[in-house]
Amino acid sequence: MAMHVEIRDGKLCIEIDLEKPTPSSSGKTLVVASTRGNAVTEVKVDGKPLTIGLNAYIPRKG
Repeated sequence: MAMHVEIRDGKLCIEIDLEKPTPSSSGKTLVVASTRGNAVTEVKVDGKPLTIGLNAYIPRKG
């Protein structure tokens, strides 16, 4: 997983690689991008590193 994070014009910008849709652990969704838990970034807010937990998914066809 490659992720690029920056603050630009007062906005948090996150760029993350898309993956081939794979079933989530519950099987209810198909994950297309994930940090697989929390990821500490180089971005700082109030002098402290920003941690991001991100999941992007689509519903499974029922």
